[in-house]
Amino acid sequence: MGLQISIALFAAFLAMLHLPLPAEAITRHYNFNIMMQNVTRLCHTRSIVTVNGKFPGPRVVAREGDRLVINVTNLVPNNITIHWHGIRQLRSGWADGPAYITQCPIQTGQSYVYNFTIVGQRGTLWWHAHASWLRSTVYGPIIILPKNNVAYPFPKPYKQIPIIFGEWFNTDTEAIISQALQTGGGPNVSDAYTINGLPGPLYNCSTKDTFRLKVKAGKTYLLRVINAALNDELFFSIANHTLTVADVDAVYVKPFETDTILIAPGQTTNLLLRTKAAAPTAAFLMTARPYVTGSGTFDNSTVAGILEYESTPSTKHLPLFKPTLPPLNDTAFATNFSSRLRSLATPQFPANVPQSVDRRFLFTVGLGTKPSDDGAAAGPLHGAVGRRVRGGLPLQPAAVVQLHRQPAQQHDGREWNEIDGVAFNTSVEVVMQDTSILGAESHPLHLHGYNFFIVGQGFGNYDPINDPKRFNLVDPVERNTVGVPPGGWVAIRFLADNPGVWFMHCHLEVHTSWGLKMAWLVLDGKLPNQKLLPPPSDLPKC
Repeated sequence: MGLQISIALFAAFLAMLHLPLPAEAITRHYNFNIMMQNVTRLCHTRSIVTVNGKFPGPRVVAREGDRLVINVTNLVPNNITIHWHGIRQLRSGWADGPAYITQCPIQTGQSYVYNFTIVGQRGTLWWHAHASWLRSTVYGPIIILPKNNVAYPFPKPYKQIPIIFGEWFNTDTEAIISQALQTGGGPNVSDAYTINGLPGPLYNCSTKDTFRLKVKAGKTYLLRVINAALNDELFFSIANHTLTVADVDAVYVKPFETDTILIAPGQTTNLLLRTKAAAPTAAFLMTARPYVTGSGTFDNSTVAGILEYESTPSTKHLPLFKPTLPPLNDTAFATNFSSRLRSLATPQFPANVPQSVDRRFLFTVGLGTKPSDDGAAAGPLHGAVGRRVRGGLPLQPAAVVQLHRQPAQQHDGREWNEIDGVAFNTSVEVVMQDTSILGAESHPLHLHGYNFFIVGQGFGNYDPINDPKRFNLVDPVERNTVGVPPGGWVAIRFLADNPGVWFMHCHLEVHTSWGLKMAWLVLDGKLPNQKLLPPPSDLPKC
């Protein structure tokens, strides 16, 4: 009784001060049924792998601090996993999802429950399949709202709209990558890009399959932009409208205005769109097309949606304005855009970049060739008969799976150190240097289980004496996916405070297939809350 009275008095006291009651996190449950679904685009009907029959898949919505329990049941012939891209997975690496890294795939007819808590994150992330090329159709947004009664560091938007870029293939992507790996050459490219699964009016047979964003005049909209495309970085713009970048990879940034953004596969960008004060008698295309730096083939096409104001008449009779996107190979724009990204770095949202470094790594990133076993022609990518394309990063993760699957009590550190584990709470600096064996190319590198700070980048070879003098250790942008500049380098720093095995790979899916991947092994700390939790009982078996 006394406790009840105390709680009531405390609530009354907070009400007098006009303060909110402490918000409690909740557990949110989702069911993901992996199932085949007939979908028609570009006048081609395909049976594709989906979640709950939706393309793109369902939204996962939570607040910072919430726990997510997502039951995934596999009802298709393919083995599958789901990766919760950008979620820190603090001590819950078993829920991370990359196939053969932290789990074996979920086999046909089997289920697995992904169970994790969102700690210290708010913004836009996304989920996708992480086995072979199944993420071409299996993906969707993760919308993380701030805690109750915690405001955005920008004007509260009138509405929030996910904008998800993808790629549509008229043929089965599993057959495409299988053929490419057999021949050693570049895979067939997509037939269209999509916005929220729709190719738009610039493609044949697609006028009816157009994403339309209807807005009111004088309102602020939050566009949660995600690049789920398999193999292409994309420029994006809306005709006659200015965009304000407010957040990247679920981390607030110092807002800045731009007409166009660049977004790599795996990255997310929150944009504030302030509509015009009065509804114009016009409609506006929103378009995206690739940023291209490599020598391989690519889908040289443009996806379009339509921005229209609710109070204007039918768009059939209105002028339709089209934005001007940068040239396909505009590395100058890409460099300028990335240099404008800075962490908010406020007391409420600090940039905790490591000021000193315990361990330094220099990785070369790029594509080379190796002799093929069958003498097959390598295809159009480089024309070297009898050689296959291979990607390069230093560690191959195949040998770490069995170790990672051992019960947690066996992780006493000895076995981990034998494969060069990183000690808990080590401050790490990684310089990734692009090579030009097969030509300079931008590579969007994604690190699982961590955010990192991009403290420096440049072109040419990294200079370990002079380049660190120009590092930004005050407000560098914090991300989970970074584009390594073509023919250049990028330096990142992070604190290794999340024990487990963490995949790092190029988010161009073809490069991952060719081997541009590795894994970090972060050892347990000494305290109970610094250790990887035991594996769940339903962890899939190979």
